[in-house]
Amino acid sequence: MLLRTIRALEVGAGSWTGAAPEPVRERTDHRMTGIEAFLEILASAGVTHLFGNPGTTELPLNVAVTADPRFRYLFAIQEIPVVSMADGYAMASGSLGFCNVHAACGLGNAMGMIYNAHIEGTPLLITAGQQDRRLRLGEPVLEADLVSVARPWTRWAHEIQRVQDIPNALRRAIQVARTPPTGPVFLSLPLDIQTESATGLDLSPPHLPDPRARPPLGALEQAVALLQQARHPVIVAGSRVTETDACQELLAVAEKLGAPIYAEGTPSHGRLPVPADHPQYRGVLPYWSPEIRAVLADCDVLLAVGVSVFRLYIHCEPERPLPESVQVIHVDNVAWEIGKNLPVAVGLLSDPKTTLAELAERLPSNTGRTHPDWAAVRAGETDHLRATIASQSSIRPMTPLTFMDALNRALPSQVAVVEEAITTHQNLLERLGTLRDPRAFFAHRGWCLGWGMGCALGVKLAWPDRPVLGLIGDGAALYGIQALWSAAHHRIPVTFVIANNAQYQILKVCGDVMGLPATRDPKCPGLNLVNPEIDYVGLARSLGVAARRVSEPDELTDCVRSSLLGDQPQLFEVPIAR
Repeated sequence: MLLRTIRALEVGAGSWTGAAPEPVRERTDHRMTGIEAFLEILASAGVTHLFGNPGTTELPLNVAVTADPRFRYLFAIQEIPVVSMADGYAMASGSLGFCNVHAACGLGNAMGMIYNAHIEGTPLLITAGQQDRRLRLGEPVLEADLVSVARPWTRWAHEIQRVQDIPNALRRAIQVARTPPTGPVFLSLPLDIQTESATGLDLSPPHLPDPRARPPLGALEQAVALLQQARHPVIVAGSRVTETDACQELLAVAEKLGAPIYAEGTPSHGRLPVPADHPQYRGVLPYWSPEIRAVLADCDVLLAVGVSVFRLYIHCEPERPLPESVQVIHVDNVAWEIGKNLPVAVGLLSDPKTTLAELAERLPSNTGRTHPDWAAVRAGETDHLRATIASQSSIRPMTPLTFMDALNRALPSQVAVVEEAITTHQNLLERLGTLRDPRAFFAHRGWCLGWGMGCALGVKLAWPDRPVLGLIGDGAALYGIQALWSAAHHRIPVTFVIANNAQYQILKVCGDVMGLPATRDPKCPGLNLVNPEIDYVGLARSLGVAARRVSEPDELTDCVRSSLLGDQPQLFEVPIAR
């Protein structure tokens, strides 16, 4: 039976927020296996959910957790949902996500989702079993250099070579994953290291440094002076605003400046920086450089917070997305992002929450500049949008706006939305101000398909009392459809809605931007999901999830509203205009 280090668990749990206590040295004379020591450190770090798909080299972990009530093992039948479930759980809970995949093949299958976590900065610990070291010279089945595979998209990757090193390697991995810049880490666990036993292992819990670094005073005062002098300041904010709990501080700065706030302008922009119903929230920046320049044409000072400036998608002229006259102030806890693509006037490498609070304190309440009546502007845009939706209400199959409006009418105030339907959602939930909790919107920044369904399950596991909607495009669903089996197996009540336009619509949009009109030709290969069309209802039912096809807006509203109140996973397939 595993050693219960209750004191280590208490100390580890307390070290994640506020002033951390001094680490307690926990050594045991109890003989324990490597995997038992591994689980002791995980427990002391507050990890309770293990996401996995095992093979032979991972069996010691599955055996060890069988009778260990500290952990819940969430089983997925392919590595895309394994990692995306852990990703969603980590983002929603604000804690470390853990997932275990099978040796070389499992790590290979997982790499797309690890790339997403790498771009997002999600604190994930990915482990894989490695072949027994006594066989390695003979190149046994499923042996590979796992560390080299994982290294490009992880903050640290390491293969443990001694059972005595397991506690320290795991503590280091957790600290690297959770200290800004946060992100995934990888540990390779040879089978013989997992099963070898030892005494005298150091089971001290992980200890995180406090990341709330204050900005240098001189740079802060320079930023305040630039913002005070600005005629047309604009704020561009990214997911790290929400992830550092800085939304209210950002609003305080925006309200003093009278400045509009835009979310990061990538195809899917991650978490919202502020509540979507705030009048100064202007939504998402466009995707393409010329359109970004047009939006920011009047800007003279850009305050960028917790965001990449700018992460572009397709080359367009002019290549520079920011007018040359704009001065940039960049606040971020990721040094790599500051000045990465465009020069900055002031760079503040510091905690966004702390820095924004100090900016708000120093900025005057009345800058003397005039700015639009943002509430009136927002009301006019909303009226126009609702008129457009009404004009499309009779079109069948539903247009994307009609489809999204039907969903919007079904959503309760506390809903969490996971979005992977880029050409369908059209940011309508933000444009209508529906999403009032910035933490509760999840759209992946890596854009490797298959993430949304598993992520929605992870979010629900982290927030069991909140309804969760997974809004998924038909193409994206096919990459992660195996997540439905886990939803049924573990009875995770997520509502999935598949927007089915039988094509990779984003590729046709990109073809338009790239001057390739032939992508609209039905004979252009690889873009249309037809002949045969895919039966998502049949797929869902085969994996144990109740499903139905819905063609009418009011019916969709009723179905989704009822499902979000239910206690079982359900899926609705909705034909969308093509």
